[in-house]
Amino acid sequence: MKNAWWVGSSVGVLVAVGAVIGGGVWVNQTGFGLDHPAPMTVEMPAALFSPAINSDTTQDAASSPDFEALTAQLTEQAADPRLGTFVGVARDVESGEIVWEQNQGTAVRPASATKILTAAVALYELGREDTITTQVLEGEQPGTVVIKAAGDVTLSEEMLDDLAAQLEGQNIDTVLIDTSIWPDEGFASTWDPIDVDAGYIADVEPSMIEAGRIGGSEGDLPRSHTPALDVAQALADRIGAETTGTTEITTDSTVLASVESDTLDQRLARMMEDSDNVMAEGIAKEVAASKGLPTDSASTATMTLDILEGKGFDLSDVSIVDNSGLSFDNLITPRLLDDILTRAATETELRSLLTSLPIAHGTGTLEDRYEGMTGAGWVRAKTGTLTDTSALAGVVTSESGRVFTFAFVSNDSAILPAREALDEMASMLRDF
Repeated sequence: MKNAWWVGSSVGVLVAVGAVIGGGVWVNQTGFGLDHPAPMTVEMPAALFSPAINSDTTQDAASSPDFEALTAQLTEQAADPRLGTFVGVARDVESGEIVWEQNQGTAVRPASATKILTAAVALYELGREDTITTQVLEGEQPGTVVIKAAGDVTLSEEMLDDLAAQLEGQNIDTVLIDTSIWPDEGFASTWDPIDVDAGYIADVEPSMIEAGRIGGSEGDLPRSHTPALDVAQALADRIGAETTGTTEITTDSTVLASVESDTLDQRLARMMEDSDNVMAEGIAKEVAASKGLPTDSASTATMTLDILEGKGFDLSDVSIVDNSGLSFDNLITPRLLDDILTRAATETELRSLLTSLPIAHGTGTLEDRYEGMTGAGWVRAKTGTLTDTSALAGVVTSESGRVFTFAFVSNDSAILPAREALDEMASMLRDF
């Protein structure tokens, strides 16, 4: 029964998101010097039900609710022409019962739903508290410092300010950067170079400012073509150094300054919220480097599948060539996506994968969706969008208190109509 506390508390987490939309109004109307009482506190609710899937016990069929009407609804929705070529699956987490499926074992183009695989592997291999330390080392020549890139692709302006402050008072005229921790290519052959200026990807290097964005810290802003050199230049500008470049440190050097990244939990939440391709690829490379494996995108994709296979997931017909879902060559089954989400609802190691997912009509890539739908505030899901491709995979608490995981993928369809149909389908699970 070791998983009972998480399954129960996962319901509490999901129920709580229903207050996000209304709660935003309260936040905006308070906190400006007005006198108000201390915030209310409540005790954590007791677990609402037992472990979702327990191979050591047999579920009592009589205790399982009747999903017949829900199955019929989902089947009818799956035939909606807006969904084009459509595959999917929905599961009741408590019983483990598949309440609906349509070709769940068929591998299709998943777009950014691929990031569910990447997040799972990172949590398994690195752990939720993993952080990355970026150091500035003393160079071999007087007046030279070297940034030892360690895999943090989201260095902030504040972190660079911190490094500069730690170097204050030193006579530094040259800032170099060592990117040797990821020696392999950072731009996959299956990506389109035009997507760099479009804001979707960059050459993924082990030190980047806000995932290479130019002019901001979030959204699909144009990305840099020289992200690691940008880090060296940004530090040089702050400390008055005139020369920048690259190098590789081969001997131990004195650490002059350092900064630490957010935890993996925090980075995954940001990756999922923005559906950030650079972060997804960077996190996969971090895993590969920690295991001494090649860090090019094709190799990290192979690593991801190997790790998932080792965890017992069914990878039949699944093939990926990157970890972000930007490539059109990725093929993933709804079954695999849903299996990972169900594990996240029943395993401690993966539990933060669920809380990293955007909230319908509340946050991230779902913020502007679910207008007027019952799933608003209750559905948490990873989106996926490419030409003629729309995906939605996540979790939702129904009105009756059941927790459902689901994975819906539409190929050969117009994006906006398909999105609306997917959101309607997830709302049907909420209505149960």
